[in-house]
Amino acid sequence: MIRSINNHLSTSLTRPAITSGSIRYYAAQGQASQATNGSDDTDKSPSARQSRSAPSINPAPPTMEEPSLGESPLFLHTTEEAFTTPGIRFADGHGLKGPTGKGRQTRRMNLYQAIRDALGTALATNPRAFVFGEDVQTGVFRCTTGLVEEFGKKRVFNTPLTEQGIAGFGIGLASVGATAIAEIQFGDYIFPAFDQLVNEAAKQRYASGGAYPLEGGSLTIRAPIGSVGHGGLYHSQSPEGFFLGAAGLKVVIPRSPIQAKGLLLAAIRDPNPVLVFEPKILYRAAVEEVPTDDYTLPIGQPEIVRDGTDLTVVAYGEPLHICERAIDLLKSPPPSLIPFLPESLRPPNPAPSIQLIDLRTISPMPLGALTEAVKKTGRMVIVHEAGKAGGVGNDLAGEIGRRAFEYLEAPIGLVSGWDTPVPLTFEKFYQPDVIRIFDKLVETLAY
Repeated sequence: MIRSINNHLSTSLTRPAITSGSIRYYAAQGQASQATNGSDDTDKSPSARQSRSAPSINPAPPTMEEPSLGESPLFLHTTEEAFTTPGIRFADGHGLKGPTGKGRQTRRMNLYQAIRDALGTALATNPRAFVFGEDVQTGVFRCTTGLVEEFGKKRVFNTPLTEQGIAGFGIGLASVGATAIAEIQFGDYIFPAFDQLVNEAAKQRYASGGAYPLEGGSLTIRAPIGSVGHGGLYHSQSPEGFFLGAAGLKVVIPRSPIQAKGLLLAAIRDPNPVLVFEPKILYRAAVEEVPTDDYTLPIGQPEIVRDGTDLTVVAYGEPLHICERAIDLLKSPPPSLIPFLPESLRPPNPAPSIQLIDLRTISPMPLGALTEAVKKTGRMVIVHEAGKAGGVGNDLAGEIGRRAFEYLEAPIGLVSGWDTPVPLTFEKFYQPDVIRIFDKLVETLAY
């Protein structure tokens, strides 16, 4: 019954592809801003390193197109909101007041600028840190733009077009106590490095009894993933599921600029090898007030971004923002939609209370926290862009089904990409959209 609303709603609820117009909008919104929280640019301290200079965005007039991702309520647009981020930990150890006691600053950044800021921070605070990959001296997505001018070609350098070689070099660099930060230009091209990552990087720490890497050494692999509407078979894949069985590898996927900077810096300082997959559709669309100081966010801990008691929705990366839209739609359905809802979900009945969790770390998966969440709500829906087979959703659903079986009041729902190559012409139909997520929420709540 619910699927009969698809044609009725498709024009208003499907996610628009990123266009040149919307990119101009995000560029206009990405201008740097200074937060006024009691400190100024003259407040300096050796222990309070300020933000590196991220590449500036050329001013452009905003368009009239609706920036669906940019308007997500999950993005934090004020200094006060930024500093309420759970788990944020500043490297100087001075808390929210900072080393001067006058407070800390934020700057408006999009996701690629936040990554650039994190890389600059890592290089500036650790003389044994190196950034390398194909074309990092220019930066295809601008995440590394300007680093070579700031830190020199000995620490920021291009590599040959060999993903296996990039990973192998990084493993060796970490083994001698250096901090290796490698970039795979597209996540789709990480497969030639699979043997090095799964058979070597993932196993070295265990095989050496903790002696690998040498003190101060680490290996971080960055790669953009996911679709933007026109990447097709070889530039739109989400390969994170392939690494779920690689014990010893950590895998994180951020949803926003604040998360990207904090998780990337945490990955760089983790002695275990970490893959950081960055949803490239958010590079310009996601804009937040990001703390300018050096900070980390915890790896291995999910974040409850919206609390609820009737249903737990788990997602990560870009689909998390689509889930938020679907939840809001169910909370306040338009009159034209109400006849399609089950009686229990129609006004004047209370709107369902839905919990939304950002997984953030998919390996190791935070199963304990997720199990407790499902015990509280009794229902669960998982959303991700990667295909269903061998993906995070099936793995997580199986574990929760075993650990919380007696608490479940409905089958665990899953909304994902299809088990096909990412189609070029029909890429937007491959991505989980508001309609598909809304449909699954209703199905699970009405069971």
